[in-house]
Amino acid sequence: MDIIKRNFFRLLRSGALQNNETLERMSAYKWNKLFLMVKSQDVLSIVMNGVTNHANDIMMNIPQYLLDVLNEENSNGQNNHEIASQMSNYFLNKRYKKIREKEIHSIDTSVETLEILKIIVMNEAYILNCGISLRLILELGSYLRTKGDKVDFVKLDLWLMKLHIKRMAQFEGSILISVFNFEKDEIPFVQKIEPAAERFVQRSIIHPIIDTSKEWHFHQGKSGFLKNNSTVLHRNISRSLRYIGYAPIETTSNFIRNMAHSLSEIEE
Repeated sequence: MDIIKRNFFRLLRSGALQNNETLERMSAYKWNKLFLMVKSQDVLSIVMNGVTNHANDIMMNIPQYLLDVLNEENSNGQNNHEIASQMSNYFLNKRYKKIREKEIHSIDTSVETLEILKIIVMNEAYILNCGISLRLILELGSYLRTKGDKVDFVKLDLWLMKLHIKRMAQFEGSILISVFNFEKDEIPFVQKIEPAAERFVQRSIIHPIIDTSKEWHFHQGKSGFLKNNSTVLHRNISRSLRYIGYAPIETTSNFIRNMAHSLSEIEE
C-alpha cells in the first residue's frame, strides 16, 4: 500500500472511528491525489473530520489552499449516493420486510439489531449496484463500536441465514477487520475473514463510485434492432461475477432486475 492510500485510510479511521494514528508527510501533488480519491469515494465529510482530529499532528502538511477548497466543498454538503435498504430478490425482500415488521411488534424488540441488519442490507445493495461504499462500511463499523453491545447477534445470525446474506455480511465485516483495524471479536457475524476483502477495497478506491443500476443496457436503434451499452453491461457482469459467491441469490436477482428494467424502458 503506497503512502497516499495509507494516509487516506488513516484519515478515514480517524474521522469515522476516532482512531489516532500519525500521518505521513506528503507533497502537495500527493495530497491533491488523495483528495481526488476522497471525493470520488464520497467520503469528504468523514475525511474532513479526520483532518480536524489531526490539527495538532506535526506530520500533517496539507497545503492551506487545498484545505480552503475542501472546507468550502464540505460546508456545501455532499451528494451522497443513497440506496434504499431493500433486497433485489422479490421473495427475500418480502421476508426482510416480514422480519422487520415482526421484530418491531415483538415484546422484546431489539432496535439495535434491526438497525445493524438494515445497514448490512444497505451495504449489500450498494455493493451489487455501485461497488464497495467505504462510507456505508464505516457506518456499519461506527454502529458496531457505539451500539454493538446492545445487538442480539444470535438473532442477527438467524436473520442473515434466512435472507441468504450471511457470507455477504461476513465480507462486509472482513473489510472492517482487514482495512479498518477492527478485532474479530468485535464482529460476531464474522466466523472467518474473507481473504479477498482487502483486495476488493484496494481495487474500489482507484475507481470512482458509479451506480449502473439506472443506466440503460439496451436501446432501440433506427433500424428497429436492439443495441446495448457494452461498457455498462460489461461493468455489471464483472461486478456480479465478483460478488456472486457472497450472495448468489441476491446477485443473480439484482442483475436480472436491472436488465429487465432497462428492457422495459426502451424508447421507440
